[in-house]
Amino acid sequence: MEATLKSKRSTVYLDPELHRALKIQAAETESNVSELINHAIKQALIEDRDDLASFRDRAKEELVTFEEVLTDLNLDGTV
Repeated sequence: MEATLKSKRSTVYLDPELHRALKIQAAETESNVSELINHAIKQALIEDRDDLASFRDRAKEELVTFEEVLTDLNLDGTV
């Protein structure tokens, strides 16, 4: 990924082992560390967005206690 006018520069401090792993993966995938980090951040944000949507969708569901789940599993013979 070439730096473009839209790209922003940021300083991030990584553990040496993580940095080394990123450099190796970048070389193996013919990309660069910035691309790998951008992709990982995008994926994490998408996952968070999806989780929040699920929480909103299920907000009105009836709450079930752990004990109720165990009782149901015992009755079903699962546990």
